[in-house]
Amino acid sequence: MTEKAQVKGSYWLQTAPGGAPRPALAEDLDVDVAVIGAGVAGISTAWELARAGRSVAVLEAGRVAAGVTGHTSAKLTALHSLVYDKLRRTRGPGGARLYARSQSEAIEHAAGIVEELGIDCDWETRDAYTYVCDAGRVDEVRAEAAAAKEAGLPATFETETGLPFPVAGAVKVTGQVQFHPRKYLLALAEGLEAHGGRIFEGTTVQGLDEGGPCRVSTESGATVTARDVVVATHYPIFDRALLFARLSPRRELVVAGSIEADRDVDGMYITPDDNTRSVRTAPLDEAGRRLLIVTGEHFTPGTGDTRERFDRLSAWAGEHFPGVDLTYAWATQDIDPTDTVPMVGPLHPGAKHTYVATGFGGWGLSGGMMAGRLLTAQITGEECPWSGLYDPRRLRTAVREAPSFLKTQAEVARHFVGDRLRPAPPVDALPPGEGALVRVGGDRLAVYRDEAGALHAVSSRCTHLGCLVSFNAAERAWECPCHGSRFDTDGKVIQGPATKPLERRDI
Repeated sequence: MTEKAQVKGSYWLQTAPGGAPRPALAEDLDVDVAVIGAGVAGISTAWELARAGRSVAVLEAGRVAAGVTGHTSAKLTALHSLVYDKLRRTRGPGGARLYARSQSEAIEHAAGIVEELGIDCDWETRDAYTYVCDAGRVDEVRAEAAAAKEAGLPATFETETGLPFPVAGAVKVTGQVQFHPRKYLLALAEGLEAHGGRIFEGTTVQGLDEGGPCRVSTESGATVTARDVVVATHYPIFDRALLFARLSPRRELVVAGSIEADRDVDGMYITPDDNTRSVRTAPLDEAGRRLLIVTGEHFTPGTGDTRERFDRLSAWAGEHFPGVDLTYAWATQDIDPTDTVPMVGPLHPGAKHTYVATGFGGWGLSGGMMAGRLLTAQITGEECPWSGLYDPRRLRTAVREAPSFLKTQAEVARHFVGDRLRPAPPVDALPPGEGALVRVGGDRLAVYRDEAGALHAVSSRCTHLGCLVSFNAAERAWECPCHGSRFDTDGKVIQGPATKPLERRDI
């Protein structure tokens, strides 16, 4: 069937596998800066620091650009859905201008890197659109277009787009970019190593001592000593300012498949309608066909039926692009800050040599590139005009947007208490390929039955802060709805903030 994706897995990972893994950290190491995490924020930061003459070590639990960055929709734009009208109201016109400038300059900087290194990463200039089909939201879009223009972006209000269906209105920003993020970051990682930087894959960080100097301890027992440390793990694995209370995880699904070149939508599109729908294309083959990429159906990890959501997204793609041959399906995870703006800067109010980059709210490509430049400026003692805008220590805006903060904490509390009150099915009722929280004796265990009928049982308590995990049947993973940690069916950490696996249990 063309309405449903037939092959699971990220297109970016399958078309840029990255070769043999780099070695894990096996012995103690001294460097100027340790960067934890090798996604776009981590690699961009390490690259900038190496260029500035600092010795750098990147510590990655998995592979370079294989986590969130390897599962993105790969739109590189300063138009972040409907953000500028809100920023104009909450941060003032000056704050909105700083946001637009910082994101736009990050994109321009990346373009210069692509040219400098000669990176072949399907770099294409496209216009970006935020659109609505609901006529009742047109005034909202008009206000966004005006705010984005006031912030300095080449923004206009439009009623015509390249989509194969009518829209009620859209914000259009010209001169934005789409690209292959993994090809870009793999080349940047090689460039980093050429400048003397070192990257260690398969290296799980478990401890951070903020002494002078800092010490980063790893699962293997090896330690990195560094003057400065950057935590760029998407969701911070170290949270000494209780940032988790101001962050909420969100998963989003992606389906993709081939269309003919004459059906290219000629732009990058996103709408808040229909639980979010994002559309773009990418070069696919020598015949000129394009890969249609459709994203949407956002939800809190560990909630609801993910398979049903994939079916809805696939059906939407089939309805609006009849005959599309969906061959890829994957999911990504974003972290939303309660006060709109990412958190990039000192890790906590007393931090002198530890930094964090998080809360990019679905726009981690331009945000991660911006973070690389901002953190490098802070570490090297340079001035950066938007340091205050992104400072994680900010409190005024967190108080001003208290309803979002309270809503986030209410959801966490609901899961922490309510999930423990749900009835647990008997383990014998668990079919192959499914997982559930079941009662075994006096314990509630997370149990998965594989296709051969064997049971895999682990503790149901997330190792981050103790919320109960829930099973994602489409991706066959245990997920924490409180802070977004994810584990495989044997309890191994797939995604933080958890750093320790779920404890194996016998049935």
